[in-house]
Amino acid sequence: SGDPGWARSSAGAAGGCWGGTPELCPALTGVFQEMVKHECHFINGTEKVRFVARYIYNRQQSIHFDSDVGVYVGDTPLGEKNAKIWNSDPAKLENVRAAVDRYCRQNYEGFRPFSVERRACPSRWCPPSSSQPGPGRLLCSVMDFYPAAIQVR
Repeated sequence: SGDPGWARSSAGAAGGCWGGTPELCPALTGVFQEMVKHECHFINGTEKVRFVARYIYNRQQSIHFDSDVGVYVGDTPLGEKNAKIWNSDPAKLENVRAAVDRYCRQNYEGFRPFSVERRACPSRWCPPSSSQPGPGRLLCSVMDFYPAAIQVR
């Protein structure tokens, strides 16, 4: 999954066995996970939008793009190499920078009913006070409470 250049870079760095069989490349017989996460952060509707792409290999973020920064940033030595290559490609940078509009803003209206407009009443559970040790103690749990800035006391 993800960018084809990313796949070439990560596999090539693993020992140059890209496309080799397990017999020829025993180091590549395990399970490897490659993941790309795209995030859209919205402030005040679509007034301020931030796009973040995270490239993760075997649970470690190797490189990321943040539209507030405008370039790829390496998080590991391999990620730093890829960032240098990707940042030198004007077409690649133009494409990822446009994701704020093409991906985030364009999808905002479609996802709004399921995210922004979602209003769930918090649920609570308060066990009988006799089940709690000590006099006069009450323990309550609140689930699905939003926004997080509001404290439940």
